[in-house]
Amino acid sequence: MTNLKIKNPFNFSLLAVLFTLINTISAQSKVDQTKAYKWLDIALEVTANDVDRVGAKPTIQSRQLGIFTNAMYDAWAPYDDVAVASRTGGTLRRPKNERTNRNKEIAIGYAAYRILVDLYPFDLKYLESEFRKMGFDPNNMSMDPTKPEGIGNLSAKALIEFRHNDGANQLGNEIGGQNIPYSDYTCYKAVNTYKRVLDPDRWHPLPFVNEKGDTFLVDFLTPQWYRVKPFGLTSSAQFRAPEFPKVGSEQLKKEVDEVMDFNAHLDHTRKATIEFMRDGPRSTGQAGHWLRFAQMVSNRDHNNLDRDVKMFLLLELQLWIDIQGWGGPDKGTIKIPAERWHPYSPANFVSPPFPAYVSGHSTVSGACGKMLELFTGSDKFGVTENRICGIITETPGDPVSLPLETFTSTADMAGISRVLGGYHVQADNIAGLKMGRQVADYLWSDVIQAYFNGTYKINQ
Repeated sequence: MTNLKIKNPFNFSLLAVLFTLINTISAQSKVDQTKAYKWLDIALEVTANDVDRVGAKPTIQSRQLGIFTNAMYDAWAPYDDVAVASRTGGTLRRPKNERTNRNKEIAIGYAAYRILVDLYPFDLKYLESEFRKMGFDPNNMSMDPTKPEGIGNLSAKALIEFRHNDGANQLGNEIGGQNIPYSDYTCYKAVNTYKRVLDPDRWHPLPFVNEKGDTFLVDFLTPQWYRVKPFGLTSSAQFRAPEFPKVGSEQLKKEVDEVMDFNAHLDHTRKATIEFMRDGPRSTGQAGHWLRFAQMVSNRDHNNLDRDVKMFLLLELQLWIDIQGWGGPDKGTIKIPAERWHPYSPANFVSPPFPAYVSGHSTVSGACGKMLELFTGSDKFGVTENRICGIITETPGDPVSLPLETFTSTADMAGISRVLGGYHVQADNIAGLKMGRQVADYLWSDVIQAYFNGTYKINQ
């Protein structure tokens, strides 16, 4: 939980924010779920597979989900009366008699499949199998703009070409990228090392323990992300938080003491909250978590295809003294040396290796919660999460019910969960929630409405 230089987690967490807007498994039957909903299930599955394969990389995985929801929207837009796509604008608009639900499903299906294959090549067999189950042909490469298959393929092609050169280094072909996907090409080098801290206000690597008991370190994740072209924002620096509290300041001391107190008094509700918002061992990050929430909203409101596509788009645009703390799995609160203190998570759970300020959980959640409120016209969420505390960290404890009454309170819960867990201090959380809500307000009023009503000017 090292405070560092300000970062903007919205390069693509936001895009996944804007392309997400919230949901999962409620009372609606599978028959009623839209094709956009079902494609989102598939996207979240391959994202979870990605986490299993390479570990949690929230910047990359939020970008992947953002591009996916963007592709569904771009393939849908030509079948709307006025909406414009993010890359092709209104140039692919189809006549009114072709604007059927079936044509939209076909176009969305082909765009979703092409994009997911590009983003998750290791899951090609699974994606092809799911695509065929829906009655589609992966070998249909038509670029005919008068056919829904062509609309889907053209929409995906335009987006893929744009995003292959958006600064993320997806292909590893940036100079200095060493032909490794998403590798740094900015020559970033941490000021601090694990054992030698020259500047305590900047990031330094933390040790983790694998299942064999061996200690390992993780490099800074995607330091090039400030160069990624964001969705809807004028630049990745458009929104910035104020200066963070520095080491030695009274504010930071107070906030660290608060984290220590939380960590030493983790009751079942707090443990369940931390684990729920940490999102489990196959976490798809806060971008994926809020997309699940968006699915819940879809079920609750009985969304049609048009509404799901729009909603998912919206969601996808952190001394040698004795202290009291959580002692480890099943040890409760004990007296431990400060250097042995650990957040409430398994030793092999890698917390994201990038700056703590501002909290990515808080920023993404603040944005998604506000965007859902704006999209649905109400802050009401009305969901209850039932969990067994400790189930993914230590021996399971008692059942706990977590009420998610509003989108605002759910975002606040996500933010405070990172403080309770020991990953962040309050400054990270508070500034992140505020920034996220500011971004959502801006995108909703200045960007999203223009996309939906056809007035947005596409910058190629």
